[in-house]
Amino acid sequence: MTKALPVLYSFRRCPYAMRGRMALDAAQIQVEHREILLKDKPAEMLEASPKGTVPVVVLADGQVIEESLDVMHWALSQNDPENWRPGDAETRTEIDALIARNDGDFKHHLDRYKYANRYEGAVSEDHRAAASEIVDDLETRLSRSPQLLGEAPSLADFAIFPFIRQFANTDRDWFDAQPWPNLQAWLAGHLASERFARIMAKHDLFVSAAQD
Repeated sequence: MTKALPVLYSFRRCPYAMRGRMALDAAQIQVEHREILLKDKPAEMLEASPKGTVPVVVLADGQVIEESLDVMHWALSQNDPENWRPGDAETRTEIDALIARNDGDFKHHLDRYKYANRYEGAVSEDHRAAASEIVDDLETRLSRSPQLLGEAPSLADFAIFPFIRQFANTDRDWFDAQPWPNLQAWLAGHLASERFARIMAKHDLFVSAAQD
């Protein structure tokens, strides 16, 4: 009897879903991909994860993994052939700190830069400037090595780059004119990778049993 694949609920353009898909790809974990629309979430997904965000992974035993970092860590705990999670505690602490700043302060400013009209009193240019201070630090790191923590990409690179992509695409002409040559090259390299091409392949929308 064929073992049931984990079910992945995903939305192609969501940066959280992107990083979850990249970890699943790196870990060589096959999934049943269910592409959804965030404005029309299927009942099966909401039953598994009522909070309604992607990615969501539902394992064959019914376990639900509903945070993108948890998806990444679960996938890499199954198989980490590229050593995204180095064994030494100091490097793991550094990875965690970089991701926490991305998911905290940077995402806060990114949202208010990109969607200022959704936040009362938000001034897009002010939040772009605040986010740029964090990007400045990443640029400094990348002036010393091609990836955030050395020669090879780690969990930090793959967890962060979808959000830098979103930041860049908010005003691409402005972004390209900034003095961030190393970060721009780093972003371009990840965007041009075979892995990114694979995880950005288009899928037909999942049809809920309730709609079928």
